[in-house]
Amino acid sequence: MIDVEGLCFTYPDSREKTIKGLDFHVEKGEIFGFLGPSGAGKSTTQKIITGILKNYEGSVRVMEREIRETNSDYYEKIGVSFELPNLYGKFTALENLSFFRSFYAGETEEPQKLLALVGLSDDAGARVSRFSKGMKMRLNFCRAFLNKPEVVFLDEPTAGLDPVNAKRIKDIILDKKGDGKTIFLTTHNMNVAEDLCDRVAFIVNGDIVLIDSPRKLKVDRGRRTLRVEFEEDGAAAKADFDLAGIGVNDTFLRLIREKKIVTMHTLEATLEDIFIDVTGRSLDENSFRL
Repeated sequence: MIDVEGLCFTYPDSREKTIKGLDFHVEKGEIFGFLGPSGAGKSTTQKIITGILKNYEGSVRVMEREIRETNSDYYEKIGVSFELPNLYGKFTALENLSFFRSFYAGETEEPQKLLALVGLSDDAGARVSRFSKGMKMRLNFCRAFLNKPEVVFLDEPTAGLDPVNAKRIKDIILDKKGDGKTIFLTTHNMNVAEDLCDRVAFIVNGDIVLIDSPRKLKVDRGRRTLRVEFEEDGAAAKADFDLAGIGVNDTFLRLIREKKIVTMHTLEATLEDIFIDVTGRSLDENSFRL
């Protein structure tokens, strides 16, 4: 659904390329995570793929059409949800969706159906200016699906949501994937990336430095070690064992026979560990932004 080859981009007032030859593809029905620190080129790439910036080098094809050659009908087939909601405060939730719905020439979703999906049915007639941040985020999420898009771009879809509504949004995203929708997702929440993404790409200084499934990345970049936590003389204890030959490791076998085991888990890397490793930045640095 998305094919990017040799993508380069330089802003008019800059001497250096912001994007330096990106190559990646996103399959139909895939949830693809795009992660990176501030200034990495992530937002620029998104603007190119969504048709905002067209003066680029290389090839960017979405649904088999080169982006620089698309026109307004491109927006009939994609949906976009920005991190900062772009809504009309004096309109009600239903009026907002009805207004945005009027922009599309093709088949659209019923606004009431979308509001019910995100738990806002009872607030359909309330002015958006009275909404909490989380309610605005859920309404903004609805907006991305009004035109029944084939490709959806979601920026921080669970930001500002409580755990119940965050799970609701994640479940909807997975349901849309099940319907064959392709989703391009940016988030700094590594739990969201792990829960949702089939693959993730890390972009640093205009280049993709790593791309694969979260599971494979965690396994490949983790330690092949099993940690066993157990009780010994009424106190907590732990022991690490190399996975190689663990089935015939007498110490390990004796431990699991004789001790009360609390937990056992491999020491695979987390996506946060990988992010810090490949970007050199932590997720809580003020300079980080997606």
